[in-house]
Amino acid sequence: MTDTESTTGPSTAYDIVIIGGSAGGLSVAVSSIRSGVKLVRIIERGSAVAFPGLIGENQLDVGFGEEVSSIDLDADGEHVIVTTNKLAYRTRAVLVADRPQLEGWAPDVPISIDSRVHIDDLSQLGEHEDVLVVGASDGAVELTAAVAELNNRVVLAARGLDPSRLSPAGDAILRRLERDRKATVLYRFAPDAIGDVEGFPMAYFDDRRTPDLQFDHVVFAAPRRTPTPAEINCTEAAATSGKVWMLGEPTGDEAPDEPPVAPGWRIGPEMAQAFFPELDTVVPDSSEVRRRHTGAIDELRAEHYNAVITHFEPTHSDLWVLRVKPDDGDTSYLPGQYATLGLGYWEDRVDDATDSDLDNKWEKLIRRSYSISSRMFDDTGYLTDENANDELEFYIVLVAPTEDNTPALTPRLALKRPGDRLYLGPKVAGRYTLNAVQDPNQTIIFLSTGTGEAPHNGMVIDLLRRGHVGPIVSAVSVRQWQDLGYIDSHRTLEERYPNYHYLPLPTREPDVEKRYIQSLVEADTFSNDLGVELHPDNTHVFLCGNPAMIGLPEEEDDKGNAVYPEVTGVVELLSKRGFTLDRRKAPGNIHYEEYW
Repeated sequence: MTDTESTTGPSTAYDIVIIGGSAGGLSVAVSSIRSGVKLVRIIERGSAVAFPGLIGENQLDVGFGEEVSSIDLDADGEHVIVTTNKLAYRTRAVLVADRPQLEGWAPDVPISIDSRVHIDDLSQLGEHEDVLVVGASDGAVELTAAVAELNNRVVLAARGLDPSRLSPAGDAILRRLERDRKATVLYRFAPDAIGDVEGFPMAYFDDRRTPDLQFDHVVFAAPRRTPTPAEINCTEAAATSGKVWMLGEPTGDEAPDEPPVAPGWRIGPEMAQAFFPELDTVVPDSSEVRRRHTGAIDELRAEHYNAVITHFEPTHSDLWVLRVKPDDGDTSYLPGQYATLGLGYWEDRVDDATDSDLDNKWEKLIRRSYSISSRMFDDTGYLTDENANDELEFYIVLVAPTEDNTPALTPRLALKRPGDRLYLGPKVAGRYTLNAVQDPNQTIIFLSTGTGEAPHNGMVIDLLRRGHVGPIVSAVSVRQWQDLGYIDSHRTLEERYPNYHYLPLPTREPDVEKRYIQSLVEADTFSNDLGVELHPDNTHVFLCGNPAMIGLPEEEDDKGNAVYPEVTGVVELLSKRGFTLDRRKAPGNIHYEEYW
């Protein structure tokens, strides 16, 4: 049908008719065609769509200057008839992508100048000007693209923008604007005031990392709303048929007699699944969409990260020693204390697991505390003085996902390497230290599982540096020899210091007797093999690792006696020998740090 045909004549059949050439409307058109929908028509009442370049790239069928006069069902109720001032269309589905501006909206920042600050209005812009667009929506991207097309220098202040919540067209255009250096996007920042400096708007930003900037014009992208069926001349029969859809944000309060509403990033796949189930519809993965926006991720890292990885040494693929240097601040600590590491949910995972509720957490930081370890020897071969360094060492194992738990931090940390940045908490903390050890002749026993030996490494070095002469024993239980990341250093310590003993206990090696930490105590291994007596009068025992190995009492019975777990732990075994737990108000000689 040509533009000269009468609207009273036979209607032209289409699979989808889209009313409005917005970013969302263009997205549905492009995705529908790519999915195999044959006949898609865009009706645009103006003279241009949001992103004109997409028309030629995707061979889009667009009717400009068309005003919709009615939307109704045909006689048999199988199709929708869309009538405009030029044509009539019969279609399987209709998307209303026109969204009017929210009435009465005004920016919520103080504005001291009116003549060069606009809302959704580019009519006063010239060429080769500096323009700030403020907004975090498809509409803001549309304005940014239009300003750039006028040969202007444009900055988009888009605090709160989630790239995965843009329509596919908006997402693609924004990345293209950044790639071609036609726009600078501030994903994390927005002005908190617009001032007047010699007749031009000055944008004052609410973050010290973004300097105040002066522009020729500031354009705010106004929020949009979903029109009512009456506003688009849609009959009740068509509105309740399920064949007319609206672009917008669902409120959850939609009445049954209202058309379905979905946002631009989701509506294309949902309409395709509803009307064309025979086609393979690809639903975009939100994390993949976000990863394309390196600018957004760069700003998130700049906002949250304050340290750099200086050393990353895998013992094997699931176990690493890493060192972290903060940008500023003190790195002093007491051996045995811990610090907090963090990465953003926006970082890639090494596994295929999916974080729960990732869409709502994507911009947030994952934090976890890790005991500080020690490298033991410095570059010259002497016992290291970690407090003389400007970095902290950590000993970390990759935690695998299970049905009940999807770890968030270590699967992301596994992909990091020297030079990568991360978050380091501003303070070290913890009372699991050597404060109780005052006599250099006492016996000191360190018992751990897995990476629970991390705090003990620094404790051992600290004791040896200060001339401790009593016996020092460090025993660690692991699955295999390869899980002993510090074994060579411990063996060197044994050669140099006759009072130091290291007992590695791999439990899954065929040529090694299976022994657990508890069995060392039960079998008097320290006394029989090393000549080291465990006596409460002169011995301190430090426990770190699996809570089942530690075995803290769960409660007290009615006589005040400790009730221990079903699986016997070290605390119960030592308590029977007269040892006591170290409490805040009741010092003892059993010290513990539950590692998980």
